[in-house]
Amino acid sequence: MTSIAFYGSSLLSSYWNGAATYYRGILKALATLGYEITFYEPDAFDRQQNRDMDEPDWARVVVYAATPSGLAEALEGARNADIVVKASGVGVFDDELVAALLTHARSDALKIFWDVDAPATLAALRDDPNAVLHRILPKLDVVLTYGGGDPVVTAYEALGAKRCLPVYNGLDPDTHFPVPPNPRFDADLAFLGNRLPDREARVGTYFFDAARRLPERRFIIGGSGWEPHQLPENVSHIGHVGTKDHNAFNRSPLAVLNISRDAMASVGFSPATRVFEAAGAGACLITDAWEGLELFLEPDVEVLVVNGTEDVVRTLQNLTPERANAIGEAARRRVLADHTYASRALLLDGELRALLADASGNDRMIA
Repeated sequence: MTSIAFYGSSLLSSYWNGAATYYRGILKALATLGYEITFYEPDAFDRQQNRDMDEPDWARVVVYAATPSGLAEALEGARNADIVVKASGVGVFDDELVAALLTHARSDALKIFWDVDAPATLAALRDDPNAVLHRILPKLDVVLTYGGGDPVVTAYEALGAKRCLPVYNGLDPDTHFPVPPNPRFDADLAFLGNRLPDREARVGTYFFDAARRLPERRFIIGGSGWEPHQLPENVSHIGHVGTKDHNAFNRSPLAVLNISRDAMASVGFSPATRVFEAAGAGACLITDAWEGLELFLEPDVEVLVVNGTEDVVRTLQNLTPERANAIGEAARRRVLADHTYASRALLLDGELRALLADASGNDRMIA
């Protein structure tokens, strides 16, 4: 069995951790293909106090103290793994974890940087020529990203990466599926996302301004960081929404809204996890426009695309429950056919097997 030591923000908590459901989906799917996964996450940012998942049967989770000694203990786990992964945005000791790909992994182990926010990482690398990752990149076997398409691949290869492969978000049909509506989430339009500097202005345009234009309609916003004084009177803030409530959150409103962060929208080819989770629940998804969207969902058939406040207002005014249901069902059929984590994992498995065989001179037998 091929072992993976994975250093990420958190598998057990989605609190201020948008990558959690991505980690869960892709790693669970890899586990079904025979990978033995140990996930190392720091006890930081109150995530352990806000867990929304127990340790799964498909991965072992090691929570380490966010201290130098805690990090040192966690890094010992890299020494025996066949594959060592450092994800972006762990939040503590990121530079040390990147460097550990070279200092703590076996010489024949695959060494991977997995970027869950490639536009932001690439911008930081452009701004800081002395960043540790500049030195490490050419020595890694592959960079994986959860989106970005050709622009991100080209950018990483220009920085010295040997190989860059997007592994897109997807659907785990065991966790995201249609459920009965919940009155708590009843609304004309719902948005779920934490308040972040590079998202806030777009939320204002696509969500808050649209709510002000439609005072007779009901809007709800989930996520952390939003302040009551920011909200129009017809917008209800329901705070952090744990993953156990995502299906009801997506299924109950007339429609749900996807708003990309600035960098994701500008780069394109970066569907958020909520796109596939909403579609998996059979929700009618309205999304801001970004390049590459049609590779994942067909506009006007499986998703509704808007370009600013006026489009959101017009779309809601014209949207009937019957059309919303039709779009949601079409989206669900599409993601089940083309965009599950199982299909993503099969592609990644082929890449990892080829790299492992190359690293061992084609002598390794892979379980």
